[in-house]
Amino acid sequence: MTDRRAHGCTPQNNFVSSLIKLEHVSRTYALGRAGVQALRDISLQIASGEFVAILGASGSGKSTLMNLLGCLDRPTMGHYFLDGVDVADLDHDELADIRNAKIGFVFQSFNLLSRTSALQNVELPMLYSSTRLSGRARRKRARETLELVGLAGRADHHPNQLSGGEQQRVAIARAMANQPAVLLADEPTGNLDSRISAEIMTVFQSLNERGITIVMVTHELDIARYAKRNIVMRDGLVLKDTPVTDRLDSNEELRRWKETEAQSAMALT
Repeated sequence: MTDRRAHGCTPQNNFVSSLIKLEHVSRTYALGRAGVQALRDISLQIASGEFVAILGASGSGKSTLMNLLGCLDRPTMGHYFLDGVDVADLDHDELADIRNAKIGFVFQSFNLLSRTSALQNVELPMLYSSTRLSGRARRKRARETLELVGLAGRADHHPNQLSGGEQQRVAIARAMANQPAVLLADEPTGNLDSRISAEIMTVFQSLNERGITIVMVTHELDIARYAKRNIVMRDGLVLKDTPVTDRLDSNEELRRWKETEAQSAMALT
């Protein structure tokens, strides 16, 4: 892991209990004379081990918030503490180190390298890790991470040999390669049908049960119900921040899909 003190970043002891803490964060983009305020005085906390879904319509600010959480953008005003470190004022190199050591990204479009195997795709983030693992150690961790997402037998397959759901599992394994503090998922089921989406949610719920912190952006209300907490945004503000009381069990949903498919198959015979 990156030594925060190496960057002159002293952990803020008051905030260590929260993995993520935003204090009065605003983000304004220059557009004409007035500008566009994408986030307006956001304050929230996410503890280690939470599974949070961020919802909102287009233009609500959810993507801007995700970019800030992923250290891909910085606030115009306010403070963002990640694992006790105020990252709002870090330079580009320091932000890159934080992203590599602390954050795993999962995208809607998978973003896998087409000419490399699943195993090599998962190894890739480790090549840039400050821990400098040996080739053998990288391959061992990559195989273990693929096993964690149920793809132990597909390590040597290339993306074009994998289904959409399998490609997303590889992408999740890649995001977990450096053992990050938080997994950020941006519309992870946006390119998948409902059944495969349930499969991906089994992976996320399983990882969360192991203590992995997950923050997921989605516009799908049913996908948000797999999380433990929902944050609803509108016009750059947090409209609602509530626990999920009717949470979906991904294994149960997947069982229902399989039963429906079996019944459909029987009806055709």
